[in-house]
Amino acid sequence: MPRIALVDDDRNILTSVSMTLEAEGFDVETYNDGQSALDAFNRRLPDLGVFDIKMPRMDGMDLLQRLRQKSRMPVIFLTSKDDEIDELMGLRMGADDYVKKPFSQRLLVERIRSILRRQEAIASDATSTPEESAVMVRGELSMDPLRHAVTWKGRDVSLTVTEFLLLQALAQRPGFVKSRDQLMDVAYDEQVYVDDRTIDSHIKRLRKKMRSVDDDFSAIETLYGIGYRYNEE
Repeated sequence: MPRIALVDDDRNILTSVSMTLEAEGFDVETYNDGQSALDAFNRRLPDLGVFDIKMPRMDGMDLLQRLRQKSRMPVIFLTSKDDEIDELMGLRMGADDYVKKPFSQRLLVERIRSILRRQEAIASDATSTPEESAVMVRGELSMDPLRHAVTWKGRDVSLTVTEFLLLQALAQRPGFVKSRDQLMDVAYDEQVYVDDRTIDSHIKRLRKKMRSVDDDFSAIETLYGIGYRYNEE
């Protein structure tokens, strides 16, 4: 039974969403501020977190930043209805997805299931062919799907589930262009809609992480109006 951490200062959301998730077969832990959640995470990490952004004591952004220092646990942000800055900042800091308030609880359930399925597919050799489970090497890049491990020039790069899948999709065929729609299909289930900006934000964050270990990283090329391409270096 997957364990979901729901972190929000709105008690109505905590109550209603936790009831929905429990009815869907999830084990739910609720916290009304980021500090309480972080204290619990230091003892035991859940399988996925759903964080509100604006909370007392420690907001969702700070909580994610602290979490990313030690874990790639998937995180979905709950963002304000029209606050694009929240969405972009969250994705750039390492969130896997976001859902706008007010939100459909059915949509949130589908987003959670989608991310957990992607994470399981990466981690489990039972669902991988020998070719998919082998370590992929493209120039200075090495990707191990079974260990969810990425290195660039021998240095470890910590990626979220979504970032890993996007990089894997691009690097599998160096020189070939992947459209945003194709990358959406890789990173999200068919029933989960995301817009182009979400993919662009994930790619920006992916580049930033690669450049954190190599200032000259330029293997991911943007073809404006078309998509992205991985160029083997």
